[in-house]
Amino acid sequence: MGPWCSRPYWKLARPIFPVRSSKTPVPFAQAVQRALPIAILALAVVGAPLLIFEPAGLPRLRAMEKELRDVNGSNADLRRDVTRLRKQVKNLRDDPAAVERIARDELGLVRKSEIVFQFTTFRAAPPRQ
Repeated sequence: MGPWCSRPYWKLARPIFPVRSSKTPVPFAQAVQRALPIAILALAVVGAPLLIFEPAGLPRLRAMEKELRDVNGSNADLRRDVTRLRKQVKNLRDDPAAVERIARDELGLVRKSEIVFQFTTFRAAPPRQ
């Protein structure tokens, strides 16, 4: 405050917009202030269970989690199969005895120097009565 004025400078300036007292709100604004939180709460109370329990909500989530567990299990099985097959391929590349074993067992091949004997077995006829 200066010697020429008895009021502080911030009280001398006029506000650009009219100031309303917070004690007397406009009736519409007062109704909105009271009704809006209640409406939002009611919407949340009604809407949340509908969104959770509808077919695209919680049941779908459970089904997708089960499907994910199944797919992860089958992926683990496939990883084991791939590992086993890689070992088998490595064995076939490096071990000539393994190649010979497969040629004999699965393809029925023999060496030129070997002689093959084939035996036929007959089943005995059931006893007559």
